[in-house]
Amino acid sequence: MVVKKDADDIKKAVLDDEVVSEEVKVPAKKKVAKKKIEEEEVEPTLVDLPGIGPAAVAKLEAAGIYDLMSLAVLPVATLSDGAGVSEAVARKAIQAARTMMKLDFVDGMEFAKKRANVTYITTGSKNVDSLLGGRGIESKAITEAFGAFGSGKTQMALSLAVNAQLSVEQGGAAGKAVYIDTEGTFRPDRIKQMAEGIGANPEMVLKNILVARAFNSDHQILLLDKISELVKNGEPIKLVIVDSLTAHFRSEYSGRGQLADRQQKLNRYMHNLMKLAETSNVAIYVTNQVMSNPAQMFGDPTTAIGGNIVGHASTYRMYLRRAKQGSRVAKLIDSPDMPDGEAVYFVTTAGIKDKA
Repeated sequence: MVVKKDADDIKKAVLDDEVVSEEVKVPAKKKVAKKKIEEEEVEPTLVDLPGIGPAAVAKLEAAGIYDLMSLAVLPVATLSDGAGVSEAVARKAIQAARTMMKLDFVDGMEFAKKRANVTYITTGSKNVDSLLGGRGIESKAITEAFGAFGSGKTQMALSLAVNAQLSVEQGGAAGKAVYIDTEGTFRPDRIKQMAEGIGANPEMVLKNILVARAFNSDHQILLLDKISELVKNGEPIKLVIVDSLTAHFRSEYSGRGQLADRQQKLNRYMHNLMKLAETSNVAIYVTNQVMSNPAQMFGDPTTAIGGNIVGHASTYRMYLRRAKQGSRVAKLIDSPDMPDGEAVYFVTTAGIKDKA
């Protein structure tokens, strides 16, 4: 009996110890979880800014400002008018946004880390991809392609819209494309051909391309604001195509008397494109019209529309032209990190390829 009683006491003590142990473990787990939540960085939003309430945020979003980066680069007067607040409050909010976004100088290593999330989209041609650095067009950059009609600018745009949906391993960005069509050149049937060429479902590929027809330059500018809204709402947009960039600006502002107004408006549009590329980490591909320069005595007189405004704003510039036996030539004439060069490619039923 004594032995049995001792055994029961020992068993009870062991059970009590296990209960105590479990009681200690549960709060410990909760503490770890709580600490982990506290350590996680929560990305600040517009409502976190001093003096900017829900009503002011609604006004900012109506004006196309959805994030702190867009706010941080705004002039004080623009924010004051757009949000309906005093200039003192606007100045304070902009300064707070700049502080939260850490808009300051960083060393080269830190800048390299920020560019680690850059994505690439293949053109379909390894020759052209190599011309651009080996992987195609990149995000956080504007790639401009200009050339005469029939040089393949739109075909490359359509090919990129399809390839953007490929996985990263296949040379895509695993996302959607936005196509701003200013000349009525978007063709769903052509997209289906290219989708079948890479073995993709044509219907799904078309569904992942958001198309809008821009009827004038103001509409074209408005559509750019809509893209920011789509990104904010969670659309996985990885590519924005403007085909073509200068068609409406060229037709609406004719003559030397309107040249300054056209260039100013075009300059603002290009800067908005770059801001979209940087803040949303998307690739921008624009096509551009050309003209013949009568002052050019020797060589090719073909010149891109938009002059230095477009030239300085574009990260990569390619001149596309027809060549022998149905081929096309892409000539890289401006790049921050690649030498000038040329690449031969073909426009096929399946899209942009190295061989016919």
